[in-house]
Amino acid sequence: MLAGDETMNIRPATQHDVGFLKAMLYEAARWDPTWPREPLEQVIEEPSIRRYHEAWGRPGDSGVLGELEGDPVGAAWYRLFTAEQPGFGFVDAQTPELSIGVAPLHRRKGIGGMLLRAAMARARADGFQTLSLSVAADNRARALYQRAGFAKIGEHGGSWTMLAIL
Repeated sequence: MLAGDETMNIRPATQHDVGFLKAMLYEAARWDPTWPREPLEQVIEEPSIRRYHEAWGRPGDSGVLGELEGDPVGAAWYRLFTAEQPGFGFVDAQTPELSIGVAPLHRRKGIGGMLLRAAMARARADGFQTLSLSVAADNRARALYQRAGFAKIGEHGGSWTMLAIL
């Protein structure tokens, strides 16, 4: 958990935060510390990953950033996809897909849960009824998602597609 004297500020993500969203997308894509750490630019420009940040700020894109002492430490953001160009956790064109990442030095402090709840509240306020995500079945974050109300609705290649009703 956060140290007693640390307070996390959660604020809306803006188009000015795209660089940090890319860094958190990298962390989300390379969540397992035993995996090789390819250069950030190489990973985030893979077509299957690029779709989560390319032209961010379009209609349906929103999210939150968490900051400690003014420095960003994590983000949770969502965007709509189409059946023709789906994300990994695609459900339908009316359900945004969530991405979440926390800087390695700030993991296991409760930040991911705070960001997740804030992003879910924001999606609800934006008028969305559901939110989806994709998570590797052996990723510890899966339990966090389940506690927040996400349920498994499908599985593909060792990853779960999960859905929360907001």
